[in-house]
Amino acid sequence: MHTDLTTQRALMILNGLPHIGPIALRELQRHFKGDVQAVLSASRSELLKVKGIGNKAADSIERWQEYFNLNKEEMNLRAKGAAFISQQEADYPALLREIYDPPLGLYWLGDYRIDRPCIAIIGSRRSTLYGQKTARYLARDLARRGFCVVSGLARGIDTAAHEGALEADGKTLAIMGCGLDIIYPPENLDLFRRIGKMGAVVSEFPFGRRPDRQTFPMRNRLISGMCVALIVVETDTNGGSMITAHFAGEQGRPLFVVPGRIDQNSSRGCHQLIRDGATLLTCVDDILEDLNYLKLQQLNIDSDPIPTQSNIPNGLKDLEKRVLECFGNGEIVTPDTVVERTQLSVQVVASTLVLLELKKLIVKRTDGKFESRS
Repeated sequence: MHTDLTTQRALMILNGLPHIGPIALRELQRHFKGDVQAVLSASRSELLKVKGIGNKAADSIERWQEYFNLNKEEMNLRAKGAAFISQQEADYPALLREIYDPPLGLYWLGDYRIDRPCIAIIGSRRSTLYGQKTARYLARDLARRGFCVVSGLARGIDTAAHEGALEADGKTLAIMGCGLDIIYPPENLDLFRRIGKMGAVVSEFPFGRRPDRQTFPMRNRLISGMCVALIVVETDTNGGSMITAHFAGEQGRPLFVVPGRIDQNSSRGCHQLIRDGATLLTCVDDILEDLNYLKLQQLNIDSDPIPTQSNIPNGLKDLEKRVLECFGNGEIVTPDTVVERTQLSVQVVASTLVLLELKKLIVKRTDGKFESRS
């Protein structure tokens, strides 16, 4: 075993080897108690004891240098200005760690790191003008309220969602079903570049991996897995968005669906999801309402009074405390007022107001202003 094979490099190797799926990688970590260097130096007989590891997988681990060029991969990272963020790092999406089969690491292009709640907007590649307009509107509104919009950079609804977030000068993540050196679809090259500057382009696949029938479902579990909620705008009953919606259900993520015309194929999947129990979505306020309720359930909050601003609750981040202090003496304030008093950016204030609203500490009024719940 190489003495310079750090944990980070070992994770990159395992992540890029063929014949080993996410579940098998999880079993390897469990069997070797998280020691990834030990995985790469293990005997074939020991590897075959691990659930999901057959002869092909054991062979790729034993002879990893023949299957994965570590030096070339690191050169590609430097050339692209990208990073490989492993599970052990603080920048790894926190919610993604909670899913059943999180990737060992993520290839990350862009300076943005997740600093606010993420919501995914997905839908059909063969979308209608109505669907694209709706996705763009929802993404724009979510970005303005401080959410990061996540989608898959595909044609149709995904493209509209990314565009909407960028129009609001918000943050957006594009989750790819291929390596970061492959632009798919190719006509989204300009969008790919803009997302890399304003947000980030993310993939679990090594450089050179082309998109195929396996990579897209794997990508879909990440889209739902790193988000607090998933929105489906348009999909047929056999569309890829149905797979992502299934992952959202398995991962315990709230699912919101936009209804469409009953004679449109692109709405059949949406209507099926609504019949199966997904929440019908007409505007962003529907999401905030539902997330507020879920947050209260998770915190086991019943009808206890909300703490007053003279007694700011424990557990809040410094930014949240700083913004919450603007609501003293029951004052009703606008987001612009909060920006002026705190000297924070518009985006930071917007995302912090959303977090405080989700924690039931403030409420947004119909006139767009905010007031304390105390």
